[in-house]
Amino acid sequence: MTKLTHLDDKGEARMVDVTDKAVTEREARAEACVRMAPETLRMILEGEHPKGDVLATARIAGIMAAKRTHDLIPLCHALNLTSVKVELRAGDDGASVAIETRCKLAGQTGVEMEALTAASVAALTIYDMCKAVDKGMVIDNLRLLEKKGGRSGHWQAREQ
Repeated sequence: MTKLTHLDDKGEARMVDVTDKAVTEREARAEACVRMAPETLRMILEGEHPKGDVLATARIAGIMAAKRTHDLIPLCHALNLTSVKVELRAGDDGASVAIETRCKLAGQTGVEMEALTAASVAALTIYDMCKAVDKGMVIDNLRLLEKKGGRSGHWQAREQ
């Protein structure tokens, strides 16, 4: 098993020193899903939700969250992201919103946490905007789909 990099020799938390790492292109993709009543999804898709455009608001929230990941997750580096994409679509089941995020940069550390944070906050935003009409929503399947670049190279999740 690989040694945890956020712990020093005494077992104390530390920010990883990436000073000597090469600057490389890095990219990560993540996903999440918000499950809801079919009527809630219909309201969202038809623009009838009383709080406005749920998907546009969730997309902006996800982008903003990726840019602020270092403020939310202890020991994360502040990164100069060059691209953040948040895609939202109605699930094939007619009762969910699928979220996929992609973060990119040229830097010394990966962007997995930024992609995961973007997906998380986009999902939470959907929940927040829709909770008045559907308190039974469930956020699930938050996971890293793929990462590229850096010393560990390319990694891709198995299909579920």
